[in-house]
Amino acid sequence: MRVRHGEVLLASGFTGIMITLFLALKWAPSVSIDAFASPAAQRIFYWHVPSAWAAFIAFSVLFLGSALWVFKRSAFGWRLHVAGSEASLACGLMAVWSGCVWGAAEWGTPWDWTDVRLNTFGLLTLLALFLVLGRQSQPDGVESRDTFSTFGLYGFVLVPITYIATRIWQIRHPGPVIGGGEESSLSSDMGLVLLLGAISFTILIAGHMVMSARITEYEQRLERLQNKVDGRI
Repeated sequence: MRVRHGEVLLASGFTGIMITLFLALKWAPSVSIDAFASPAAQRIFYWHVPSAWAAFIAFSVLFLGSALWVFKRSAFGWRLHVAGSEASLACGLMAVWSGCVWGAAEWGTPWDWTDVRLNTFGLLTLLALFLVLGRQSQPDGVESRDTFSTFGLYGFVLVPITYIATRIWQIRHPGPVIGGGEESSLSSDMGLVLLLGAISFTILIAGHMVMSARITEYEQRLERLQNKVDGRI
């Protein structure tokens, strides 16, 4: 029996995420009551931070796929573009949703339009939404691929801006948890759960992108076969 790596990765990632959620709610220590207005709500960070981390990886794949298509006309690059845009949208929506839940509990509002990091990440998620819906609503062709890949290339500039935004313009959103220096230090138990979540989300989107690339390849094969059949009629 042929092993389907995409399905295995998806199942493994989903299992890891479920374990992460259980540990976040039942095992991980709580934060100081004095540091947060709603200490219990911080547990959603074990979902929020890993999903945002996975979204950045997905946006990187989207950028790479877009570059391969624009500069190399690579069919594999286009499959990466499609897979990266879909994974970016999924993880972006999860990060935005969980952030809004925490913001409503901690700040008293789900969104702060003056916070640079929130808005740049929101724009990234909207870009992914545009790419996914736009591709599904337009016939596949060189011109449409060029258009969507160009958006994927130029939109990537928001990724480093989003990551460093809280270091330059920290308003409400906390500083970086991953790679944020001494200010991002966590207790060993909290760091372990967060690491498990980051690994699980990474495995999940890897499986999703493998399956998405496979589906896109099948679609391209069917389109070529259809063109051959139409040419013979």
